[in-house]
Amino acid sequence: MTYDFPLVTPRPQAAPNTAYLVASGDLRESANQAGWPTQAAMEAGITAAFAELGWTVVRAGGVDPATGHGFISSQRMGLEVFRSVPPTAPLIVAEAVWQYSHHVLAGLRTHEGPILTVANFVGDWPGLVGLLGLNAGLTKMDKPYSTIWSVDFTDAWFRDGVRQWLDTGRIEHDASHVTDAPVLPAGPQADLGRALADQLLRDKAIIGVFDEGCMGMYNAIIDDELLNPIGIYKERLSQSALWAEMQRVPDAEAASVQAWLEQAGMAFRLGEDEATELTAAQLAWQHKMYISALRIADDFGLDAVGIQYQQGLKDLSPASDLAEGLLNNVVRPPVTARDGERVLWEGRALPHFNEADEGVAVDALVTNRLWTAMGLDPATTLHDVRWGEEYDGEFVWVFEISGSVPPSHLEGGYAGAQGWRQNPVYFPLGGSTIKGVSKAGEIVWSRVYIAGGRLHVDLGRASAVGLPAEETERRWQATNPEWPIMHAVLHGITRDQFMARHRANHLSVAYAPDAATADDALVAKAAFFEGLGVEVHVCGEVAALA
Repeated sequence: MTYDFPLVTPRPQAAPNTAYLVASGDLRESANQAGWPTQAAMEAGITAAFAELGWTVVRAGGVDPATGHGFISSQRMGLEVFRSVPPTAPLIVAEAVWQYSHHVLAGLRTHEGPILTVANFVGDWPGLVGLLGLNAGLTKMDKPYSTIWSVDFTDAWFRDGVRQWLDTGRIEHDASHVTDAPVLPAGPQADLGRALADQLLRDKAIIGVFDEGCMGMYNAIIDDELLNPIGIYKERLSQSALWAEMQRVPDAEAASVQAWLEQAGMAFRLGEDEATELTAAQLAWQHKMYISALRIADDFGLDAVGIQYQQGLKDLSPASDLAEGLLNNVVRPPVTARDGERVLWEGRALPHFNEADEGVAVDALVTNRLWTAMGLDPATTLHDVRWGEEYDGEFVWVFEISGSVPPSHLEGGYAGAQGWRQNPVYFPLGGSTIKGVSKAGEIVWSRVYIAGGRLHVDLGRASAVGLPAEETERRWQATNPEWPIMHAVLHGITRDQFMARHRANHLSVAYAPDAATADDALVAKAAFFEGLGVEVHVCGEVAALA
């Protein structure tokens, strides 16, 4: 008998002093096409920097004349592109835009040469966000990599880092700001954290996930084998069920949500063009999503909920961000159970983890319980680590997300919030954001992630600061003016230390009324995570642990 054995396709051999470059892109062609000029300019800067060191950069995969860009735009395309990359060659992953990590993870997982992830440190496109998400995915799968960033790729720090990578296959960044959690000070704060951990382990909790893997975020999926030992279980829900529930919500109920928001002082910038402006019809669907999420969460007895939205639901419904921000707020439009007899989560926030990021789910659940027990506002949010620049002698970060910020985090609350239409590049069916400036105050920031097959959490302190209106507007125009923004100063952490260490595109924040309370909350949170068996790392300066 004759068998048809597969042909073994030979892989190319690495040439001397040659590095290969790939670029993971979006799944949305509108975003790829709009971001391509920025990506092309960044790649030119990287190529020039390598040329000065005597190295050639070869782009794996050219510019597609049909699409007009050179991004890897699907997992299948990634498999094809990596066949042209020599397995042992130095490999650059260059990111100037948001990228779907799973487009390239298969090729990166089996690549044998050194890997360098690179982004441009600018705000106009979310390349830094994409870089950190990709880095978190590589960390999760225990794949060695190095990372670096630059404003224009001409600075000595960037060139020295590239030289080190070419010489040794690694870039060593300063991580002196990170310490494993010390012995926590005895007192009611640590006692409270441990007691809450014991309760969670004993009584357990359920997070509801409306479809996993938003926008290719491999790093945002935590397997049950890691979640269950800390007392958290998943209810796997479908966005189709959410959409179906939305069809059953009467128009009058949606209108009551809109009336409540307007009475609370929130303003909406409305128009009539569905393709480019925010409309009343878009708002009505968002309110139906808000109502539906609460009712389904009640059906399943959920302790937190996450909506993927991208992909799939974006082709059916306006954005989820307005609903998400309201869910995380204690004071919000009342929603009753289907029988009208009970107000759901009355006087309480229902923790929502935006983009179905399960690291944020764990963090939000822990924070909600701890802040509530301490008598603090338990509203939490996640932000993208978007960008930053110095202002008046301090490095001030721009933390920014697509609208799912609870109004209690904004200057003026609901009265300081505005609803703008989401950008059609990312949100074809529109929907309102919760635009505003995060209030000045003390925050605890944190991130739960996977490394070495275990759950870890990084904890730190920061101050949300006020900037002059013109500087806020400049930063908005340099990023996304329709989204809520936080101006943040990290305590005891430089820009490059934070970039080198942060294991996600997101970070979670919660406010405290003053610095002393924030320090106490961080100690209690560290004790909570320790009690769950999570590896705790303290980043930067925390007075209570000095």
